[in-house]
Amino acid sequence: MIVFDEVSKTYPNGVKALDGVSLQIRQGEFVAVIGRSGAGKSTLIRAINKMHDISAGVLTVDGTEVERLKGKALRQFRHRIGMIFQSFNLVKRTTVIKNVLAAKVPEMSLFRVFLGLYRQEDKLEALTALDKVGILEKAYTRVDQLSGGQQQRVALARTLVQNPKIILADEPVAALDPITARQVMDYFLKINKEMDITIVINIHHVELALAYADRVVGIREGRILFDGPPSEVGKDVIDLIYAGEQEAEGL
Repeated sequence: MIVFDEVSKTYPNGVKALDGVSLQIRQGEFVAVIGRSGAGKSTLIRAINKMHDISAGVLTVDGTEVERLKGKALRQFRHRIGMIFQSFNLVKRTTVIKNVLAAKVPEMSLFRVFLGLYRQEDKLEALTALDKVGILEKAYTRVDQLSGGQQQRVALARTLVQNPKIILADEPVAALDPITARQVMDYFLKINKEMDITIVINIHHVELALAYADRVVGIREGRILFDGPPSEVGKDVIDLIYAGEQEAEGL
């Protein structure tokens, strides 16, 4: 379980990205975080794996107080939490399978990393992950030959090789066209339901949030203004979160 208890985050320039956030996310939930640009969505997600330190409050994941983690303990903690970015974060001049196998590097000796000596079971696990996201046939294709949607699925497969309990996704479909975005979201949903992996996704497209998430969290100026099922997200909620701006795409 992920628990935010009165969590705040103030950046050095004085901007308060999170303001007394209290939130609980249970194992296996698919949670979409919505809000206008600068509302605090990315900060909320990136605090979970301590990519951003918090300024006040307590944030725990499965009973572990995240802010206390340092060094090796922090690296081990992060390895159990997958992270997906809008920009894919792949090495484009190498093959798909090598990108997926990169998730195994933290478990390997420097000698094996330097020589690229992956175990046969690691390779099998990477191929299985690629199959789960429907891109097995591209395993030995260079990443720079793939479409944006295919690259995001490679990033998702790489995350699966970590055997995570949680996947955090920061605007994972923002750079994709509507059809491709839905295809990628289909795989997030499949992984969530079939593998009981918690998904916390920061998403610009409200229509997609309502179509795929079990639960929607609406944030504005660092404060949570809505937390509930998609069925309860109406025009009044959208107006509250977006303050009348035309950022709630699809509605």
